[in-house]
Amino acid sequence: MHCPFCDETDTKVIDSRLVAEGNQVRRRRECQACRERFTTFEAAELLMPRIIKQDGTREPFDEEKLRNGFMRALEKRPVSVEKIESAITAIKHYLQAMGEREVKSLVIGEKVMHELRNLDQVAYVRFASVYRSFQDISEFQEEIQRLQKTPESP
Repeated sequence: MHCPFCDETDTKVIDSRLVAEGNQVRRRRECQACRERFTTFEAAELLMPRIIKQDGTREPFDEEKLRNGFMRALEKRPVSVEKIESAITAIKHYLQAMGEREVKSLVIGEKVMHELRNLDQVAYVRFASVYRSFQDISEFQEEIQRLQKTPESP
């Protein structure tokens, strides 16, 4: 670590503490040359994969777009923000754990469907109707019947 005051590379860690719910390490450092002290923050850099859309175009993963999809599906439903954020975090961890540089949007869509099914069945059917482009009421009925036949995941 370079000293921000004199650009020396020889610095010593004086104190380390976990911050941000254990997702970062705060380190107090002292430069061995000029004796100035400074703070650094260290966090794991986990890259999100690029998304391959159905038309073949590629775009960066957009957490806000994912959140907006959840919010639209869950509009006026009794689901807490904490549960929504937990579902979004689960999807992000899933994508990171895949270790792929690129992921098809269908993979994310199916994961969103899984999370919504566990959060709220009405929101699940709402999302499914758009995601799967339901054309008529029979497709809604088929999805509801499938939902009723399959037991809920914990």
